[in-house]
Amino acid sequence: MTTLFAFLPELVLLLGALALFFVTLGKGRVCLARGLAMGVALAALAAALLSLDQQALLFDGAYQVDLFSQFLKVVFAAGLVLVLLVSGHLPDVRLDIKPEYFLFLVLSVCGLAMLVSSVELISLVVALELSAFPLYLLVPMRREREGQRVQMESAIKYIMFGVAANGIMLFGMSYLFGLSGTTSLAGLAQALRPLADSPLVVAALALTCCGLFYKLAIFPFHFWTPDVYQGAAHETAGLIASLPKVGAVAVLVRLVSLATPQAETFATLLALLAVASMFYGNLLALGQKDFKRLLGFSGIAHAGYALVGFVALDQAGYAAALYYITGYLLMVLACFTVIFLVSRDGLNVNIEDFAGLHRRSPLLAVTLLVGVFALAGIPPFVGFMGKFALLKAALNRGHLWLVILAVINAAIAVYYYLGVVREACFRETSEQPAIVLAWPARLLCLLLIAGILGLGIAPGAVLDTIATSLRP
Repeated sequence: MTTLFAFLPELVLLLGALALFFVTLGKGRVCLARGLAMGVALAALAAALLSLDQQALLFDGAYQVDLFSQFLKVVFAAGLVLVLLVSGHLPDVRLDIKPEYFLFLVLSVCGLAMLVSSVELISLVVALELSAFPLYLLVPMRREREGQRVQMESAIKYIMFGVAANGIMLFGMSYLFGLSGTTSLAGLAQALRPLADSPLVVAALALTCCGLFYKLAIFPFHFWTPDVYQGAAHETAGLIASLPKVGAVAVLVRLVSLATPQAETFATLLALLAVASMFYGNLLALGQKDFKRLLGFSGIAHAGYALVGFVALDQAGYAAALYYITGYLLMVLACFTVIFLVSRDGLNVNIEDFAGLHRRSPLLAVTLLVGVFALAGIPPFVGFMGKFALLKAALNRGHLWLVILAVINAAIAVYYYLGVVREACFRETSEQPAIVLAWPARLLCLLLIAGILGLGIAPGAVLDTIATSLRP
């Protein structure tokens, strides 16, 4: 019974996915599918909170339930609730495939929940694929318009880059197994630490991390990001921009922990990738007009910021990276919420479409401002505290040059984020009608604003929980 209780969030998501599968067998069951998906998300959130203090080893040690995994399952379940609130009635998805959309959404989150408990290479790969394959199917599920089939191009790019990154990751895992003779992460850590700075171990770890760099959109595995954000439906892009990145950072913590703090070569490699991601994302974001495409390039830069925490190769850096990516989930969902509610008939939103938003919908304008100010790293929002924790961890390990470059990139990012603020708050227009928000949209905006402010003003509880979960 104890083991069953520890596995409760995954059971809820699996049973919910099974129920949604049976719903998809009928016709005209969109409302039922959406209601069931929301019920599953709320039940998974309750199950994750109830099992927060559980500890167990399942499947012969391949699956570990602890505070680290359970805290992240709370984040995933809460994120699923927010994504479903953002999704609304899926106006840009064909009516006949909407139930399948909710099925794939729940299946992907189920894979992410399993991913953070996987402490063995084979189970990790299975969970990673379970979280990824539904996303490959969600990207092309956008209503076609005359002369527009960009979603198909986006889906092909997403799949091809994903397959290539996964192939490189499996190749790296084969080296890890060959060097250690085990697929257990605990066994790998014990076997590899005496060889931590050898070129072969560094190469094996770097190749293994490639599949996660792809999910995070780290340079040079980033090329799919702006095209997929632009081509996918708003709801799908919001999902891809948020929850999978939290899962990728969580697994990176487990993999990068295999290296010792003295592994200077590996730390330098991570630092170079972080710098390349920050500069590439921020510089290309400067010229973007499509807001989703801007968020795509911005996401590449924020992946670089998150990677700064890993350069420290210690628990303080890992905790800062997890805290930052948890805050990023709320920041980017706030932006996608505004996109979804401003968009006309599911069309993409240009930055100039936010003109006069402060008059058309004050609550949406505030939500947008909170989201972009947090992404820019302006206090008192979570983006500022997240960047501060990351830079502090890197500086404590002597990476002053990396901290300076990260600060320069934060200054670059402020410029294009302020362009969004200028349109929303200082440009007037008489052409756009007022936006009337239903109560779920109002609730979602208030929840996101409260979360971004709360994590920024009082980060101690979350950082302490993450730091405690990382202690061996």
